[in-house]
Formats: sequence, C-alpha cells, structure tokens
Amino acid sequence: MGMHYSKKVISPEELKDKYPLTPKHMELKKARDEEIKNVLCSKSDKFLAIIGPCSADNEDSVCEYISRLAKIQEEIKDKILIIPRIYTNKPRTTGEGYKGMVHQPDPEKKPDIGEGIIAMRKMHLRAISESHLFSADEMLYPENWPYVSDILSYVAVGARSVEDQQHRIVISGFDIPCGMKNPTSGDFSVMLNSCKAGQASHTFLYRGYEVKTDGNPLAHTILRGAVNKHGQSIPNYHYEDIMRLAKLYEEYELLNPAVIIDTNHSNSNKVYSEQPRIVEDVLHNRRISPDIKKLLKGVMVESYLVEGRHNIGQHIYGQSITDPCIGWDTTEALLKNMADKL
Repeated sequence: MGMHYSKKVISPEELKDKYPLTPKHMELKKARDEEIKNVLCSKSDKFLAIIGPCSADNEDSVCEYISRLAKIQEEIKDKILIIPRIYTNKPRTTGEGYKGMVHQPDPEKKPDIGEGIIAMRKMHLRAISESHLFSADEMLYPENWPYVSDILSYVAVGARSVEDQQHRIVISGFDIPCGMKNPTSGDFSVMLNSCKAGQASHTFLYRGYEVKTDGNPLAHTILRGAVNKHGQSIPNYHYEDIMRLAKLYEEYELLNPAVIIDTNHSNSNKVYSEQPRIVEDVLHNRRISPDIKKLLKGVMVESYLVEGRHNIGQHIYGQSITDPCIGWDTTEALLKNMADKL
C-alpha cells in the first residue's frame, strides 16, 4: 500500500481545549475582524497591510517582528490596519524543501506534524498575547482549518490551489475574509470563479461529516502576477489590470468587490526589494482613479527582521529560510510612507 498511516494527531477540539484563546482575546479578535470586514465592505476608508515573513519558521523571531508591527500600528491606526503574516504552511512547487512549521516545527529535523500543529498554535497565541494583532495564513491544506478557525483574521489561497474544488467550497464556510490569488497563468476568470464558489452555499464531505456552509461574502481577489509559457513574469498590478478587474467584477455580480495587490512573486519578478516601489505605484493609481480607490483595499508584502534569505542551518535570526524578504528598516519606512500617502 502506498500510503502509510504513521500516527494519529491531536484533534482540533483537543488542541483548542489545551491551548485556548482567552475570553479577552476573543473580544479583541471580534472587534478586529469587524474592522477588517468594514474595509472589504467599503464601510471604512482604511487600507489593509498584510505583511510579514514568507514563512513563519521561528517563534521568537516571528513574535518579535509582530510586536514591532504592533507599535507601528498604533502610530498609523487612523489610516492602515495591519494584518501580520504568520504563514505556517509553505507551498513547494516541486514538493521539495521546507514545507512550514506545521510540517517541521524544527526546520533541521524530520517532519513531525503532530508537534507542528501544537507549535503553530502556541506561536499564534503568543503573538496575539504580545501584540493584540490577529494574523493571516495561507490555506494550503483545507483540512487544517479547524485548528486555526478561532485565531486567524485573514486567509489566502495560493495560485496553485485556487482552481481546486475543495479549497473553494471549504472557504464558503469561513467567517473571515479569504483572498483568492490569480493562478500562475494569470487568468482572471479562474480567480473570480473561485470567489463566486466561495460566496455560495455548499454541501460536501469534510473531516468525516456531511457539512453545509452559508457562503462567505468576504471572498475576494488577490493579484500576484503571472507567468507566461516561457517562464517569464508578467506583473498585473498596473492601472490597466485593476481597471479590467473592476469591469469583470461588475459582470460577475459578486458581493463586496475588493482586490489586494501581492507586491512580491510574479509582480516583482521575485525581486523582493522592488516591493516598496510597487506599493508606491499602487497607491498612485488609487489616488488618481476613483474606481481603483473603491476596489483596491490593501497590499500584501513579504517582510521580516533581516532582509534577504539564508539556507537552513545558517541560523540568521529574523531572516527568511524560504523566499527573501525586505528587512525591518525598510518595512517601518514603507508602512509610515503608506500612511502619509493615503
């Protein structure tokens, strides 16, 4: 048999019982979620900054980073809502390499998903306790959602998952915003069809149960650039791209039209240092076009304490072990500049 069942892992109910979100933090999250919802529903003029490491590999450095974000959030709270990235599941194009904390709580040791789920939960709770910010993660594995359903304030679906039926219908049961990235082909219709599916009600098999969802009106789009048949990056954050998306939103008649611009990946041609320039360009387009201002709700940025990246085993505190990120000084300047320009 090709599939070997190694061990049974802790259930979501057991995990939440052992590592609960406190009543105080539940109330804080409820208020924060409402603020984010108001942005996406055009009831607030604030701008979303979904920002943080490419992958959350070390609890201490991740929590230090988010605590620093919390201080800036207080300074720019009238203009920007910061949603820290705590990405504990890392998609790998070839299936090789570090797959995130849920797989490997220690990147230098063998996979241990049972321990990884616990380490992930503990890191989130510590970040919440120290910063009072609530984070975003990528939904790479739909069955993992019950482990984090009470602690996340935002979920993204990646370019390679956005066409998957299970991702689409599981999102329809979320009560928080979910951003659907365009696929690597760049096809806007795939992304918009995912939103349509996410906003609808579905009945399906999930974790051993027949479930029925209410639909998620906060499913929306994320533009992350595309790749052509020659493997070359094609950015899609420009004025013309967003205007085209605005027209398509009208045709699809979706609830709460909204788009987030991913400033890295194919939009930056994976040149991480280009992210501040792309943010500047996005904000300019938002200023000159009422239609873009109405649709464009935020940006997604890869950032960490130390710029760049390093290989596993080099032990550079606060630097990415996956894709390179901008460093802290650039991050602080970027967020404050964004607030000044909004």
